[in-house]
Amino acid sequence: MQIILVSRARKLPRTLDLADRRLRLKFLAVLSVAVAVCMGMGGALAWVVASPRDRALAQIRELQQQISQQDAQLGGVRQDARHSLDALAVKLGQLQAQSTRLNALGQRLAEVGKLDDGEFDFDQQPAVGGVEDVSGSAYALPPALDGSINQLANQFDLQQAQLSALQSLLMDARIESNLKPTGMPVPGYISSYFGVRPDPFDGHSARHTGIDIATPFGTAVHAVAEGMVTFAGARSGYGNVIEVDHGNGYMTRYAHNSALDVRPGQHVQVGDVLAQAGSTGRSTGSHVHFEVWYDGRVVNPLAFVRNHR
Repeated sequence: MQIILVSRARKLPRTLDLADRRLRLKFLAVLSVAVAVCMGMGGALAWVVASPRDRALAQIRELQQQISQQDAQLGGVRQDARHSLDALAVKLGQLQAQSTRLNALGQRLAEVGKLDDGEFDFDQQPAVGGVEDVSGSAYALPPALDGSINQLANQFDLQQAQLSALQSLLMDARIESNLKPTGMPVPGYISSYFGVRPDPFDGHSARHTGIDIATPFGTAVHAVAEGMVTFAGARSGYGNVIEVDHGNGYMTRYAHNSALDVRPGQHVQVGDVLAQAGSTGRSTGSHVHFEVWYDGRVVNPLAFVRNHR
């Protein structure tokens, strides 16, 4: 197969013969470079888009692996101490420098996790205890050097415990955040607010128990928090409605849908599609009626939809 390239500058046409092995190799090389560049850009974009909390959790896991590796290295240093005390002293200095860096990174992770003041103090040692077993000592090191090694080993153990505690706090904070209603269930604008308003059908003063979000017919309605679907069906006035219990006192309701995509008893995550927007029930046009309930009473959803996770 041949490709003929014609120039506008009245030059002779150029022929590319795809049967030429060298030409095919050049094309493959250019294609490989383009694919590698796209993959690199995708990875960089994913790192930028990832949430600070998820990046902090990933860094914690990396730090825990580093501590485990360094602890193993320290054990190896103990075994070699009888052969080269000078090498041991050099390695000890390197490990102490790495321990200092881990401390600084731990402090930074606590800041990235946005923990409340006093919730996690990386400078304080966690409460520990246990019986000391010294029966396995097979050799003796110079007191000063042996004391430094023991102190560094204890410091690694404390850092591991501190990072585990910080990881648990970050995970708990993320779980708590996922269970709290946050953001808009559909894209659109608020066409009617919570509270007393003129009824759209008879004009009489009436209490509106949620907010109405105008959105095109068929728009996907998303869960604003993790939870369990407790109702999916028709209710008087609401039309086709979905109710989700979030297990922490919060319940959300999404009404006037044209179609329902979940069933009672189904567990949903943040952002899962619950239904399709519509105008069923007591409605004048395509929109989503959104309610937030807390401890059995309806509350104004405005602060929740304006918040960001």
